[in-house]
Amino acid sequence: MPSSLLLALRYISYHQARTLILIAALSLTFFLPLASRWTIQRFEQHAMARAGSTPLIVAKKGSRFAVAIHALYFRGEPPQELTQAQVKRIEDTDLAQAIPIFARFRAQDTVIVGTSANYFTYRGLQLERGGPLRRIGDCVLGAAAAARLDISPGDRLLSEPENLFDLAGPSPLNMRVTGILRPTGTADDETIFCDLKTTWIMSGIGHGHVTTNVAGASDHQHSAGREYMPQYAEVTDENVNSFHFHGQPDDYPLTAIIALPDSARSEALLMGKFLLPDETHQVIRPVEVVRELMQVVSQVRQWFDVGLMLLAIATLLLVSLVLTLSVRLRQKEMRTMFLLGCSRSMIARIIMTELALVTFLSVTTAVALAACAARFSDLIFYSLT
Repeated sequence: MPSSLLLALRYISYHQARTLILIAALSLTFFLPLASRWTIQRFEQHAMARAGSTPLIVAKKGSRFAVAIHALYFRGEPPQELTQAQVKRIEDTDLAQAIPIFARFRAQDTVIVGTSANYFTYRGLQLERGGPLRRIGDCVLGAAAAARLDISPGDRLLSEPENLFDLAGPSPLNMRVTGILRPTGTADDETIFCDLKTTWIMSGIGHGHVTTNVAGASDHQHSAGREYMPQYAEVTDENVNSFHFHGQPDDYPLTAIIALPDSARSEALLMGKFLLPDETHQVIRPVEVVRELMQVVSQVRQWFDVGLMLLAIATLLLVSLVLTLSVRLRQKEMRTMFLLGCSRSMIARIIMTELALVTFLSVTTAVALAACAARFSDLIFYSLT
């Protein structure tokens, strides 16, 4: 081992408190830009991957960003509702497959998504425990949602009413949990999935009937008395056949439709059908919308990088000042080393080796912390994307 390295190691091991303070200061200086850049890069990767796997989204005209966030990640306020007739409209063109989405309700602060079986195939969702949806009133949970709510197959999950003060509104639905999905690392892990008809029951379009013990009440009687107002609706083996829906199926609500064209030509033709002047619906490419959002994030990141650069400069200046003062305080030590036969160049090499060791330990610590932060951010992004 070189003598300069040996003496440097002895010095920093003796002055542990001073060395740890320098390492902490430099580690934070290196950690902040690394962590922010890696975290944003991973966020972009997750967001673009989710958007890139979704060719087109059809919704009512409105904010493209709100539609994309709702249809991709099931977050934010639901956009204006469209109808089931748009699914038939898309499929009648023979240009794309339509996957309806109705995400307006929640259960224990977890979004409930009503959709078709094609969504599970399209997203590659597979069961880890339990079984699939068997009837209306059933639901399956994403892995993260099941773990957070501590729910297993066979349990019950009560939806939340839209308006707690609307006593005449539809009752919450007590759903039967039939299965838990495998983790996918996407927003699907934080979601409750059910059949579209189940969500239409929550909205009051469909309902069932049970035999009451009240005199004069019948099985199919819509009564307004408080004795007829259940705390919640529930689908059971006994009443499942009594559930029915009112109105025309084409008028049933949706919040978005995922369109899967079979080719680039079909995609262009389908988009063209929604460009008429009197069109009340819109079709968007999620990848373009998310890319615009990422551009905004990139602009914010540039200002953040400037701030971090100024912080780094200030930290390096302070470290330089500390080193300068440290060299002055070590004048007697250096004179002793010189009298013992150390050349001035040797003393300089020892000081430079000490600085190199502190810098190496700081960079190593910063990289390790930044990697941990990026890994932890993945857990957050999985729930977002």
